[in-house]
Amino acid sequence: MSRIATPAIAIALCLLGTAAQAQAVRTEKNMSLELANQIAARSVAACAANGYAVTATVVDRAGTVRAVQRADNAGPHTLEASRLKAYTAASAKNSTLAIMEGAQKNPGAANLVNIPGYLLLGGGLPVKAGNEVIGAVGIGGAPGGHLDDQCAQTALGQVQDLLK
Repeated sequence: MSRIATPAIAIALCLLGTAAQAQAVRTEKNMSLELANQIAARSVAACAANGYAVTATVVDRAGTVRAVQRADNAGPHTLEASRLKAYTAASAKNSTLAIMEGAQKNPGAANLVNIPGYLLLGGGLPVKAGNEVIGAVGIGGAPGGHLDDQCAQTALGQVQDLLK
């Protein structure tokens, strides 16, 4: 019986080693500069159509800035606000509006506002290719985070075919 068990154990160990090696290197989707620029431009245009001068920042899956567009007359604070919203959405893989509402309703999540680099205001949305978050867009400058959020939703809806 030990003669049979020994080869079976050896085979099992080889299979485990192969599985561990396969997980050591990952393939991840990321967004191109062209896509980031399109999302930023469409975000600014969506807000401009409603009379809002905003800045849109697009980050990759790691939260690194890929594209920024600032509308004429957008306030200087909108640059940093849009970047932080994009970073927050990419990091949390969730909309900043949902994160903000969750932090307001749940005392256990209230400390999210203390995470360096997080901005819990509406206007940040993750960018997904299928179910995988490949980046995020953040918009700042409309007279309310819910309006920034609407512009981001409009822009992402316009590039949905490119995210397949």
